[in-house]
Amino acid sequence: MTEPSRRAVLGVLGATSLVAATSACTADSAGNPTDSASASQGSTSRSGVADVVTGLKAPWSVVWVDGAPLISQRDDARIRQLSGGKLREVLTVPGVKHGGEGGLLGMAVHDGWLAVYYTGDDDTNRVVRYRCAKREGAVRLTGRQQILDGIPAGVVHNGGRVEFGPDGKLYVSTGDSTQRELAQDRSSLAGKILRLEPDGGVPGDNPFVRSPVWSMGHRNVQGMAWAADRTMFAVEFGENTWDELNVIVRGGNYGWPVREGRAKTDFDTSLVPRGTGSTSYRNPVQQWPTSEASPSGMAVLGDTIYIAALGGQRLITVPVSHPSASTQHFVRTYGRLRDVVVAPDRSLWVLTNNTDTRGDPRPGDDRILRVDPTSLSTDK
Repeated sequence: MTEPSRRAVLGVLGATSLVAATSACTADSAGNPTDSASASQGSTSRSGVADVVTGLKAPWSVVWVDGAPLISQRDDARIRQLSGGKLREVLTVPGVKHGGEGGLLGMAVHDGWLAVYYTGDDDTNRVVRYRCAKREGAVRLTGRQQILDGIPAGVVHNGGRVEFGPDGKLYVSTGDSTQRELAQDRSSLAGKILRLEPDGGVPGDNPFVRSPVWSMGHRNVQGMAWAADRTMFAVEFGENTWDELNVIVRGGNYGWPVREGRAKTDFDTSLVPRGTGSTSYRNPVQQWPTSEASPSGMAVLGDTIYIAALGGQRLITVPVSHPSASTQHFVRTYGRLRDVVVAPDRSLWVLTNNTDTRGDPRPGDDRILRVDPTSLSTDK
């Protein structure tokens, strides 16, 4: 799930830099309808931070094509383009079902295609792609193709991040859909990081024959990013104790639900899935109490990892060379932070998530903040 409220919900329910290369649209000259938005490069609440746009509704992901940003909104399944202070609807993705943490989630672009992850109205998660075409400043999305189907869905723990790695492959993060045992079931797509060809094929060098599974034993990953040396990082929501930052390796097992956080010498072997015979699980390189993080989107710029935290309501920075260290920024200044991405001008765009029923909306929420990364060097 996501943050302190995840415990309550479960109780009720019983790359030098990684830029998500993607697509955008502009209000066109043909008079297509636009939504009013507030866009400002000067409205700041602190040095180095400015509003890019306000008035969003539960935004989840932002990507670019040819310098134009597209924003996904989880609950209403809309992909919206920001241009000239206006938000224009590019597409309402059909077949999306919102409920709890499900809905329209991550987006990524590669070679003229926009990949989209969403929860379907048939109660399964899937990835589709659309052909991107830009005409008179407006991006059109056409030629829908299904990439991957059959990802278990739940009210919570849907994963949902899609990213293209430096190898050109599509990486997809999935949650355990609250069926904990599926994270250790190699035949299930739940609780995994998946690796696919851009068209949905299974790469021949994946760790398991004819399987999209790249790593397993995950509870709920919503952030993936690569350093310049191609080291892959991912952040993961814990249950009640530890959120994690992991280095992801081919075929790695990250322990959930046998372990949460770093290994204990006396972990409960009764939780080891029957038939695996394995107690070899990879430790996180850093962990945080769940009240301080609930990490969602992440990005790498230069030698720094940037992590957006929901429940912790902060931006976390981690040195690539020393991933066990971290610094906290904007603690409870802007509320819940869903995603952080590197913009074409190498600034950071940070998405707030205060209108998703779990936050405390402030005037103008939700918004995208433009952050000058150099301003973070002295911020604590």
